[in-house]
Amino acid sequence: MLTPMHPTVLSTPGSDTYKGWLFKWTNYLKGYQRRWFVLSNGLLSYYRTQAEMAHTCRGTINLATAHIDTEDACNIVLSSGGRTYHLKASTEVERQRWVTALELAKAKAIRMMNDQSGDEEPTTQSDRSEGIQGTLKTLISKLDDLGTCNDLIAKHGAALQRSLSELEALRVPVEGGEKVKGVNERATLFRITSNAMINACRDFLDLAETHSRRWQRALQYEREQRIHLEETIEQLAKQHNSLERAWREAPTLSANTPKIDHLGEIKGEASDEDEDTEYFDAMEDSPAFITVTATENTQHRSVSPYGLYSTLNGWPPSEMQPLRRRRSHIPDKPNYSLNLWSIMKNCIGKELSKIPMPVNFNEPLSMLQRLTEDLEYHELLDKAARCESSLEQLCLVAAFSVSSYSTTIHRTAKPFNPLLGETYELDRLEDFGYRSLCEQVSHHPPAASHHVISQRGWTLWQEITIASKFRGKYLSIMPLGAIHLQFHSSGNHYVWRKVTSTVHNIIVGKLWIDQSGDIEIVNHRTKETCQLKFSPYSYFSREVPRKVTGVVSDSGGQAHYILSGTWDDKIESSKIVQSSKGGSGSEGKQKTVYQTLSPKLLWKKYPLPDNAENMYFFSALALTLNEPEDGVGLTDSRLRPDQRLMEAGRWDEANSEKQRLEEKQRAVRRRREAEATDYEGFQPQWFHKRTNAITGETNFVYKGGYWEAKDSQDWSMCTEIF
Repeated sequence: MLTPMHPTVLSTPGSDTYKGWLFKWTNYLKGYQRRWFVLSNGLLSYYRTQAEMAHTCRGTINLATAHIDTEDACNIVLSSGGRTYHLKASTEVERQRWVTALELAKAKAIRMMNDQSGDEEPTTQSDRSEGIQGTLKTLISKLDDLGTCNDLIAKHGAALQRSLSELEALRVPVEGGEKVKGVNERATLFRITSNAMINACRDFLDLAETHSRRWQRALQYEREQRIHLEETIEQLAKQHNSLERAWREAPTLSANTPKIDHLGEIKGEASDEDEDTEYFDAMEDSPAFITVTATENTQHRSVSPYGLYSTLNGWPPSEMQPLRRRRSHIPDKPNYSLNLWSIMKNCIGKELSKIPMPVNFNEPLSMLQRLTEDLEYHELLDKAARCESSLEQLCLVAAFSVSSYSTTIHRTAKPFNPLLGETYELDRLEDFGYRSLCEQVSHHPPAASHHVISQRGWTLWQEITIASKFRGKYLSIMPLGAIHLQFHSSGNHYVWRKVTSTVHNIIVGKLWIDQSGDIEIVNHRTKETCQLKFSPYSYFSREVPRKVTGVVSDSGGQAHYILSGTWDDKIESSKIVQSSKGGSGSEGKQKTVYQTLSPKLLWKKYPLPDNAENMYFFSALALTLNEPEDGVGLTDSRLRPDQRLMEAGRWDEANSEKQRLEEKQRAVRRRREAEATDYEGFQPQWFHKRTNAITGETNFVYKGGYWEAKDSQDWSMCTEIF
């Protein structure tokens, strides 16, 4: 005796998934047992309970090859491949619902199987039409379902009519005959209504088939129009970039015309206006101010209070000339065409370091070498080490922090992600008095530690973790981690963090990079600070592109220097001699008016080497970073084969080698985790974790031993990673 149950149906028979309770014959001892059945994608699966759907399937039958039969009012028999399911529904209505759902699913499964076997030449649809094609396929499938429903209604309606006719022919009492007659009339009405619906459905199918070609032609036209529009947008973006570049590079004034620099200062012949007056816009998140240059000090313009070069004559100074002649060019970049959007479109919102990218989007330098490029203007720190005034020293440290971005103006290519344990050394002890070492200390998230020691009185160290997100139109790169700089003689300890870099025009147009955000440089010994603001570029702004402004203040918050310039060209400082409260600005805030001396040049960008546009826009230092050197560690980036092949222009081989190295790194990690009983993660060779007393952060710092190993040429402790 079957226990009555309330059927649980979560969808209608015509939907893609049909679920509910049925009784299944198990054996002669247990008889029929209640089971949860799920019909989806042409497969009928069953479970003991609904909870089992997450982990255990008791059986599955493919309806494409199954035979569906009905024994009595409530029974269903499914047979396929030697297996037979005897099922029983609680009511005849429930049985009929399941039979209808099974017939529809079987018809759909057979169509799918025939479609797959008939596709002799699979075509590749463009990404723009995939969604539309999928919708059309769904509509066609639903139309086929409708046709199947028509057939089933006609079949069951005819059977019902025959049964009622046979019943009416039997000899029954008068009262029963009246009831049978009433049922027969209702069945007749049902048949008439069903025939009307079938005719309407048939008309709809005919109409849909008639107009399908017209719809396809309209779809093709819209697709072509969209492609044409995208090409037009791309051309407009290219023209916009060309006009903007021409506007930036074109000389706006002749040699005989007084030259106005971006500070608003007039150079050259005198005019009727006050030529020594300068105005700075208010800085966000800092006190708004106006700067006025004091007239009596104009004649001292060429004198730098820091002993720095305030003109371009003799730049760079002779003390910066290297003793060893290094390479000044690399092979030209091959002209490979590759659509960045075709790869990046599937990566929106993802972490960039986890996206496998071909070398076509790289430059032949690793992230460790890019980190070392911060030392391009190390002479600023050499000068700062000789400063007696901590405030003047802070100005030079601020200029150094800005100078590290000057090499990025044209560098839109992605550096190689270092392998775990990869190192990079830059030994310029004989040339410039410093030694630099980087090591990749973590892979996910990617983190690199950097340590520089200089014989000219300073030490710099940092651990940088790169967080990046692709947003569709642009790519944001957020360096996380603090940079520490300490001067040996004074003990001044400076700490600051990097700003956000953004790569624009990912979809159309020419790629360009921008830096934006705030930098706070703190001298933790004297509590003096420098607030720098990198203004984001705006096409509609009247500001100078890539503008940087800043204020240097003492421990009491009193401003002493104003910094100004651009992160891709130069930084100047102006000493404040007097300050006063001025009028209200546009936002109602009261501005501070600073009277300053004439600006002095702190830093000026070096010109790029000849043919730099064909050499990845590398600077003079960047061209030497991957130059082979004897005696470096076995894990040095210079020895990385895929990077070396890319530099030589053999990109196909570089891609294959890159895949081999990445798979080798994954295999090593899996083996390390399998062999270790208590896996604590990768332990770097030259850096160890320590908690910084100033920031309170725990990060990797240099523990020593590398340069001693290089001197003795003992690299036995190094792991073979290449």
